[in-house]
Amino acid sequence: MEVPKASDVLANELRERILSGDYPEGTPLPPERELVVQTRMSRTTVREALRVLEVQGLVRIKAGRAGGAFVQQPGEESVANSLELLIRGRQIRLASVHETREAIEPTCARLAALNRTPGDLQRLDAANTAIAASGSLEEFLQANLDWHIGVATASHNEILTGIMIALSRAIYTVTHNEGFVNDEVRGITVRAHRSVTRAIRERDPEAAVRRMTRHVHAYAAAALAVEERTAITVPEID
Repeated sequence: MEVPKASDVLANELRERILSGDYPEGTPLPPERELVVQTRMSRTTVREALRVLEVQGLVRIKAGRAGGAFVQQPGEESVANSLELLIRGRQIRLASVHETREAIEPTCARLAALNRTPGDLQRLDAANTAIAASGSLEEFLQANLDWHIGVATASHNEILTGIMIALSRAIYTVTHNEGFVNDEVRGITVRAHRSVTRAIRERDPEAAVRRMTRHVHAYAAAALAVEERTAITVPEID
């Protein structure tokens, strides 16, 4: 029978109190010395528990006389970090990453068409401009990542946004290849993104789903073909 570490027990207890609202966002947890007295655990154990909560994105630890562990609510970045660790740690197949992307990005586009704000459109337009003007491979991939995350953000669904952040980071890594991102791929990407953006701007969820489905499927097929060292033609977007 495995006995949990004392620091994990304390971290679990504090986590439940944070998530249940006992410690609202922005408020400090009890000081280390007070937790030592309350729990009768060592200061090292208390610090380990607080570090666990910091890694999980539930507290922000500030040094100094006015410092301490301040509560923060987990956001999209927490979801992204956890999923990214899973993808990299388990060495998830690239095909699985693309399958997940094809499953959720059309939904992100549909919700973006329904829920987008003027600010969302500005971010998508800025990403489109950056993609068209990008010179280096890194600039193109970053602008491409910004656009896809921008669509997810425009969906105003925090879970989907967190998943897309992690997936986009994985796609960035595997497509960092001049042999894949040639002038043809760049041109097709620019046109596809503008087409999807137009559907989102016009609040046309059906067109947004259709165009995003074609785009991510074509992009995935091309990326997988490069990995397998075969040639493939990326179809146009309507």
